[in-house]
Amino acid sequence: MSFKTLVVHLDDGARRAERLQLGVQLAAGFDAHLVGLFALDAARIPSYALAEAGPLMQEIELRRRKEAAAAAESEFRQAERRTPVRAEWRVSMDGALSAVCLSARYADLVIAGQPEPGDPLASDFAGELVLSAGRPVLFVPYAGRFPSAGKRILVAWNASREAARAVSDALPLLARADAVELVAFEPRSGDHGEVPAADIALYLARHGVKAHAARQSAPEVDIGAQILSRAADAGADLIVMGGYGHSRLRELVLGGATRSMLEAMTVPVLMSH
Repeated sequence: MSFKTLVVHLDDGARRAERLQLGVQLAAGFDAHLVGLFALDAARIPSYALAEAGPLMQEIELRRRKEAAAAAESEFRQAERRTPVRAEWRVSMDGALSAVCLSARYADLVIAGQPEPGDPLASDFAGELVLSAGRPVLFVPYAGRFPSAGKRILVAWNASREAARAVSDALPLLARADAVELVAFEPRSGDHGEVPAADIALYLARHGVKAHAARQSAPEVDIGAQILSRAADAGADLIVMGGYGHSRLRELVLGGATRSMLEAMTVPVLMSH
């Protein structure tokens, strides 16, 4: 199993360069086709401004999007020339979520950015993307440099459907990793068999992945914080985990660990729902 098509979401933010760099590195490593997709959500324009200068505001917004797309394409083409990969450039003037989800249907992995603090639109986008893409999403933190990801991988395991999907989706990365640690966080009796994480370790072994199984219990500590602490102790450069949540009456409801990770990740995180 291998990644053959990767989609990297690019927007008008400075951190798109970090996502692009990681996307190019992964595409080169897997000999994969890389799709650079530029998509923005429309700027929120107050209703009074639309009433007073609607056509003008729309023209300004369209010009802004075209200029941002041109700048992003220039960066994409430069990266393409530096590291020869099979690459494709796409621009969508639809909303970011619908555009990325559509391209995700024809890809193995989506690379997106962690939402920055104080940006509710970006937070909603990230959460909805995990739930709606139908593909694993690799989030790149909003701070730090990540020239590579996947040499040392921490898998957060809880025997759920989402966690099983994440492990399966991450197999191409797990197979290439130097070290894989499977950690059952707060394992409940009956969910894991006799030894927490042992069964999923055996599953991976049959795929040629050598993984160390462990368990961790600290009920007084948020599981998201436990995952991040364990990743730091292990020197992990990638976390693999299930993404939990649902949309209800236009309200996004994320699981606690998923929400914590989207808010506070320190290394790239691959999530699957």
